[in-house]
Amino acid sequence: MKKIIWLLLTYKVPAEPSAKRIAIWRRLKSMGAVYLQNGVCVLPRTDDHIRRLKILENDIAQASGESVILETVALDAGQEEKVIARFKAERDEAYAEFIDKCDDFEREVAKEITAAHYSYAELEENDVDLKKLQGWIEKIAKLDFYGAAQAEEARRRLKGCERVLDDYARRVFDARGEDG
Repeated sequence: MKKIIWLLLTYKVPAEPSAKRIAIWRRLKSMGAVYLQNGVCVLPRTDDHIRRLKILENDIAQASGESVILETVALDAGQEEKVIARFKAERDEAYAEFIDKCDDFEREVAKEITAAHYSYAELEENDVDLKKLQGWIEKIAKLDFYGAAQAEEARRRLKGCERVLDDYARRVFDARGEDG
């Protein structure tokens, strides 16, 4: 089995101003980094991650901080699986939150149907919400480097939301006497 090569970033920045520390944390999380402990995180080795970490290294230095970027491999398969499990757990957490928002979306549309509230404005609002869900799942999937368990359920739930909105759109068009 081929060993996975990770990029390991260790860094520390002054506690104040906290905005700089938080901005660095957010950027790392937006890349899909997993923290092994405070100020130590890993990412799969890709050219994009190398480039972005080098930029971040410069930002850390400008914030009067210190950082080191290393390539690393796990000592054995068990250690590698621990790291992969951390990546999967973080993505599963994001997918679970996404699934909760799908529940909210479906409840909102059901509420409009129950109230027989068939307006273009409501349809447009729900369409915007669906587009947000579609964009969100794309962002999660982009950071799902190792195939989290909840990924398929999240995709299935998004398809359900799309069907719910299609049904609502038909009802709006029928109520307005138009062909969809």
